[in-house]
Amino acid sequence: MEVWVFFVFSYTPAAADTETSPHEIKMHLSSGVIHQVDVLFQDGCNHEEFVQIHHGGYQVWPTNRLEKLRGNATVVSFRDFYEIDPGDVILTAKIWTTLAASWKEIIIQIGILPKGVLQPLSFDELLKAAQGV
Repeated sequence: MEVWVFFVFSYTPAAADTETSPHEIKMHLSSGVIHQVDVLFQDGCNHEEFVQIHHGGYQVWPTNRLEKLRGNATVVSFRDFYEIDPGDVILTAKIWTTLAASWKEIIIQIGILPKGVLQPLSFDELLKAAQGV
């Protein structure tokens, strides 16, 4: 059975959530392919609330290491093709702030589809189809 899912996680940072001691959200997902990621920074974040998403100890988003997603009244939204294998379905969001007060909730949304929906044919099947076999 194919499962189509959309996960939502949220957190409002506080003064204790610093770059050296960020809040971590363990995001339990299902296996499949992450095809959509949205991170909502509400008005008032002022580019001073930050998010990194990690998998297995490695930073996945943003792709350039040690950088962070940030914004103000913005949704950072992008498509991807990131496979999540069964048994390895936990991503970690690291969230911190440099704001002294008036923290705003950050919302992370992740869309996952079965690989067969996003890539219905294997490379070999595509090659055979192109050759008319």
